[in-house]
Amino acid sequence: MKTSARSFAAGLALLLSSLGAAAGEAVTVYKTPWCGCCHEWAQALEKAGYSVKAVDLEDLSQVRKQAGVPADMLSCHVAAAGGYFLEGHVPLEAIATLLSQRPDVAGLAVPGMPQGSLGMGGEPEPYEVYAVPRDPRAQPYVFHRVGG
Repeated sequence: MKTSARSFAAGLALLLSSLGAAAGEAVTVYKTPWCGCCHEWAQALEKAGYSVKAVDLEDLSQVRKQAGVPADMLSCHVAAAGGYFLEGHVPLEAIATLLSQRPDVAGLAVPGMPQGSLGMGGEPEPYEVYAVPRDPRAQPYVFHRVGG
């Protein structure tokens, strides 16, 4: 399903303003149609009990801009859950912590595509999940560490 990025940016704004319960939390995944690892990540969320809706877009830049994802934190997909954005291969543990603790941040990001991260496959390598403050002048900080 293809729709304008502007329409989905508006929808993302609505999702980011809503609050939901962690159990059965609705997650909307915005991805490009040709991304296989994004599909794997979304399936892992579904298996963990999240209600996942995948939206294919040719260009994710408007959605990311609306959500406040910094340019140096990009990966291959962005999602919205519980009023937060999730950029990239954010692990289930970090998502659960985010939704249970509800920190005052815009979202979480896993820059790049770390080998072995949720949806990526391969031998796991250590990586960090960053919390992105709502204030764009503030620096992202490590929220969760995987491996290492």
